Amino acid sequence: MTFMAYERPVRAAFVGLGRIYDLNVRAYLNNPEVEVVALVDPSEERRAQRQADWPQARTFASAAELAASGLGVDAVEALLPIPLHADGVVEMLGYGWHVNLQKPMCNDLASARHMLAAADANGRVLRVMENYVFYEPLRKLKAVVESGELGDVSGYHMKMVASGRGGWDVPASSYEWQFQQMRRGRGVLVFDDGWHKLSTAVWLFGPIREVRAWVGHTEVVPGIAVDAPTTIAWEHDTGVRGVWDITLAVDMYLRSDYYTNDERWEVTGRRGYARVNRCTGRGIQQPSLEVYADGELRAYHALDDDWASSFRDSGLHWLRWLRGSDEPLLWSGEEAVNVLRFALAAYTSSESGGVGIDPATIA
Repeated sequence: MTFMAYERPVRAAFVGLGRIYDLNVRAYLNNPEVEVVALVDPSEERRAQRQADWPQARTFASAAELAASGLGVDAVEALLPIPLHADGVVEMLGYGWHVNLQKPMCNDLASARHMLAAADANGRVLRVMENYVFYEPLRKLKAVVESGELGDVSGYHMKMVASGRGGWDVPASSYEWQFQQMRRGRGVLVFDDGWHKLSTAVWLFGPIREVRAWVGHTEVVPGIAVDAPTTIAWEHDTGVRGVWDITLAVDMYLRSDYYTNDERWEVTGRRGYARVNRCTGRGIQQPSLEVYADGELRAYHALDDDWASSFRDSGLHWLRWLRGSDEPLLWSGEEAVNVLRFALAAYTSSESGGVGIDPATIA
């Protein structure tokens, strides 16, 4: 496909107006490079609520209704529940719209191939949005690692504690979609939130050649189990090894404007280490990035560590790309499949007792 950049403002539609809209919309507000022309959601109440942001936008109950209206649309923000991704994306690509899809891409490789084939057949771009790789403390961490000041990388560690108290309100309907995912073996921590963590691993150190995992479960309400405690370890093609520890602390309060995750990243080199202390929540009230090397600790106090800013910057990246920017598209549909394989390899390893699995072998 030869992509033709837009020399005018991009005509955009939001398809899905739930909780995550509040984050994705930040790239569009007061942005002269985009015109929001349509809002799509089956809920009349949500359509009316979100139209306060875009009084000139037209509202529709479905993507099919929007397509039938004849309204010109270039690209959509697809903010659908995960089980609806595959069919919804194929439908929207078929209408001739570029698609910026909320993660995770989909539940299995067959669906991913179906989506990529639809993008190719319709000459449209499918991007799977990943905001964590636009979180400024993580971007600075990557720059520190690549500068060589830590020396050769010896390994790295990610830690996440999911707490049960604090954060913003999430509609019950959103949780019902998550429960549906859990019943299909796609947990909220390893697969849904975990997509972010696995993406940062690939972004930091490249392709994965082996994954070992032990996915646990903790019943939080009768019949519903959360996928923790969990440990996932892997090796990159470069030989660098990483590990991700997931813990559930149901009764712990975590101050957060968003979801209640306490997250940390630490990369260790032969001369020192660099550590990102927080992301979604506000657990450790230290500088968001600290770098220790040669006996000195350097702290970064002024980085933009508001998690919502990463959604803004990811969306701005997408809109710049549509307008002709030569930045690499994070993530293209093909790159997102590598993250999906990473997640599926973790499940396969756990189901096999923690044996090493090459993501490339996942069928």
